[in-house]
Amino acid sequence: MSIPSFDRFIDPLLRLLTQHPEGIRAADAQRVLAEGMGITPEARRQLLPSGGYPVYKSRIGWAHDRLKREGLSSSVRRGFWCITAQGLDYAARHPTLPGEEIQRIARPAADSRVGSSDAPRTDEETALSPAVTSPVERIHQAIADLRENLRAELLDRILARDPAFFEVLVLQLLKAMGYGTEAGALEHSGNPGDDGIDGIISLDQLGLDRVYVQAKRYARDRRVQKEAIHGFIGALHLKGANKGVFITTGGFTAGAGFAAREVRGLNLRLIDGEELTRLMIDHQVGVRHEAQPVPKTDLDFWEEE
Repeated sequence: MSIPSFDRFIDPLLRLLTQHPEGIRAADAQRVLAEGMGITPEARRQLLPSGGYPVYKSRIGWAHDRLKREGLSSSVRRGFWCITAQGLDYAARHPTLPGEEIQRIARPAADSRVGSSDAPRTDEETALSPAVTSPVERIHQAIADLRENLRAELLDRILARDPAFFEVLVLQLLKAMGYGTEAGALEHSGNPGDDGIDGIISLDQLGLDRVYVQAKRYARDRRVQKEAIHGFIGALHLKGANKGVFITTGGFTAGAGFAAREVRGLNLRLIDGEELTRLMIDHQVGVRHEAQPVPKTDLDFWEEE
């Protein structure tokens, strides 16, 4: 089954905490809820986009955060949750939480003002509501959307420039990825008589180990054919090279991919427009990253001695 949205953990977590008035380890609460709600072992292995932390644990953690905000629970120490006297009284008065009460608890603090739920929500607002994803997941989704929009913009900007600009750009990208010993290790060789070689990167200071590059600035929907790959392979053989990178803003046909994989005696790498823009973002070539502070509780500060 899919992992429930974090609002669906609020009522089960409240009931579990009432069964352990002395408190319970967060890890135990997460395990009990996962088992009780039928979350499969496979689903429990699903991680947040940032990696390293299970989605179901994150959602249960946000459910507990909402209970804490209501004064119904507390974290008496790291990784240990305990229901409050107010929480016990609240649970006794609400044997089952109605949907509207769950949504009120789950709603971000900025939306918890009186009258905020009077107007019906649109479909878009419902899709973005905290009942669907936790704040951390919404941050990751927003970053993914920003990256997707940026990738499209980068391709537009590349296609608006001349082919020589693209040839230099791919050399700068490979240098940013760690290929080449220094700035002088990059050589832009693109010209009508370049035998299909647009750039060369020296991997050692003497230039004995080189990567040869071909760059094709194609429209997004245009595919590099196998004949172009065969031509690049021939150019590499003429140079006595054993490493090559073919980069395009478009894509590659299945035949082109097969030709690159099956060639013997060469390490040949194909990079299409999708991977190109991802690498540009990751290695900040033509892109600047802006750090946004995300406040979190400093658990070491609050740890009891």
